[in-house]
Amino acid sequence: MKTSFRHRQRGVLLLEVLIALLIFSLGVLGLVGLQAAAAKQSGHTKYRADATLLANELLGQMRLASNVYATLNTRFKSSGGGGADYLAWRSRVITQLPGADTYPPTVELVELAPLNAIVAGASAPATGLSSSTRVTVTMRWKAPGEPAADPAHNIVLTNEIR
Repeated sequence: MKTSFRHRQRGVLLLEVLIALLIFSLGVLGLVGLQAAAAKQSGHTKYRADATLLANELLGQMRLASNVYATLNTRFKSSGGGGADYLAWRSRVITQLPGADTYPPTVELVELAPLNAIVAGASAPATGLSSSTRVTVTMRWKAPGEPAADPAHNIVLTNEIR
């Protein structure tokens, strides 16, 4: 029994089309996955930028308020119930960063004495210099839809007010 060449080639075109569709589908699925990952990273970037802007806003308010440690500590500290200016700023943080109500921002203030001046090879107390304040702002948030087991995102900004 002799089969013709045409008869043996039957269905090969259909198989080629199915393989091409499979390869095309895998490519499209890969692109969709990349798009989803890019959208997720874009959201994380937005929250990090918002947190940075909020922290810089607080530092700007502190610079305008005073450079005296006692005044800054009274108005902006986060511990012990928090100062009035801190509480107002914290409410803005909670409205802009998701999950910030669970992880309230902290503001730590440390008074730094002026460095000693070096006079003729000896260390002498500096004259005419006032102390400065080191401010550390820590903010944490959790983006919507993230698993509860994942750690919160955070940003820590440290600055000195003279």
